[in-house]
Amino acid sequence: MKHLLYTLFSILLITTLISCKQEQSKRQNSKIVKQQTVKYATGFSIEEHKDYSVLIIKSPFDTSKKKYKFIKPFKKYAGIGKSIFYHPINKIVVTSTTHIPMLELLNEETSLVGFPNTKYISSPKTRALIEKGAIQELGKEQSINTELLLELQPELVIGFSMSSNNKMFTNIEKAGIPVIINSDWQEKTPLGRAEWIKFFGLLYGKEKQADSIFKHIENQYLQAKEIAKTAKNTPKILSGAMYQDKWNLPAGQSYVAQFLKDANVNYPWQNTKGTGSLSLSFESVFDKAKDATLWLSPSFFNSYQQLADANQHYTQFDAFKNKHVYNFVNKKGATGGVLYYELAPIQPQIVLKDIIKIVHPKLLPNYKPFYLEALNP
Repeated sequence: MKHLLYTLFSILLITTLISCKQEQSKRQNSKIVKQQTVKYATGFSIEEHKDYSVLIIKSPFDTSKKKYKFIKPFKKYAGIGKSIFYHPINKIVVTSTTHIPMLELLNEETSLVGFPNTKYISSPKTRALIEKGAIQELGKEQSINTELLLELQPELVIGFSMSSNNKMFTNIEKAGIPVIINSDWQEKTPLGRAEWIKFFGLLYGKEKQADSIFKHIENQYLQAKEIAKTAKNTPKILSGAMYQDKWNLPAGQSYVAQFLKDANVNYPWQNTKGTGSLSLSFESVFDKAKDATLWLSPSFFNSYQQLADANQHYTQFDAFKNKHVYNFVNKKGATGGVLYYELAPIQPQIVLKDIIKIVHPKLLPNYKPFYLEALNP
């Protein structure tokens, strides 16, 4: 009897020790090794653990967060579900042209199997894949062809949504394909938008490469910002144009206003609140900016004649009279897509240099603007 009790006690002790060891191992594996540095972006963060990374996405519509686990290659993990992935991702669908250059910078454009409205993609590398049939047309952004998407069987869909109630992405998830919403468009700073390349770096297990790319962008941007600080004058800048009966221009806390601030100009609405656009009367804009030296980004107008035909009141601004109006929309890809909307989010240093060259031409004597061009006659 004593021998039996001793045996049972030994078994219980060994079982308890094994259980404790397993629990300790789980705690060690789940312990955060380090928090990956995300300096400017506010829409996501990354936690690095021993065998996996956790991507934390903040909702652009409320205070909620979603977490996704990315298991490191060749590691085993006890768990499965729509929020657990084994990277690198091999087949992906993205839904915004701003995602394309980030894939290309990481040399992962061949992982893209589908895109809505492929005609808007301008990049030659990705267009070549479209022409070969490697990337399928999926319809429109807000009404993706779900049947075709299911046939492609991507491991992940990167959604772009400006509404908290997007049934399309919900239906895609119900069909078994995970969706992660990318909200880079809500970032308040140019560097915040560009830093989302770290988000894509995690998907492909290329965190170091993404970090290196971003550091180069950041350094170039900050150098240009320092150069702008040396300007001896700060010209007054007008921006935007009329839509129906309101003039839409960047609010003071928007990423566009941040460009103007970093370019060291006098933007009359720099101190206004809001991260989007202001909708103002023509009279209030005319009162503050009739004498503006330069007019940047007047909506989609690409010529002085178009401006005058749209509204004769535009001709009353000094910037119009002196032919000092510039826009980003003239440079287009092979299928008509505006390069600025596709490439600029990951090239804020180039946008800033463009603006500095126009407003402080002597500060960058050998620089030629890439996006910003004078309006046609």
